[in-house]
Amino acid sequence: MTETVALDDLTETPREVAFPGSEPKTVRLELDAGDEVPAHRHPERQIVVHLVSGRLDVRVEDESNVLEPGDLLRFDGRKEVAPKAEEDTTALLVLAPRADE
Repeated sequence: MTETVALDDLTETPREVAFPGSEPKTVRLELDAGDEVPAHRHPERQIVVHLVSGRLDVRVEDESNVLEPGDLLRFDGRKEVAPKAEEDTTALLVLAPRADE
C-alpha cells in the first residue's frame, strides 16, 4: 500500500501519528519555544529525529544534541531522551522496531 500524508495536515499538538497502526511508527512533534518532553525511553525502538523547523535540543542520556532544520539524529531507544524546543519547533520522528529483538 502507498500512502501520502502532508506534514502540515497533522495538526494535533504536541504530537500526532502520521500513519496510525503502521510500522515504523512515524510521529510529527510540534513544540513551542521552551516546551519540553519529560525524560523517557522507547526500549523496543530505534529512533530517528528529523528537524523540519525551529531549533531543538535533544538530550540523549547526558549528551546535548542541538538540531537545526534539516538535521537528522539517530539513537537507541533504550537510552533516556528529553527533547526541549529552543524555538518553535516541528520535527518528524521515526520509531522503528529494534532489529535485534
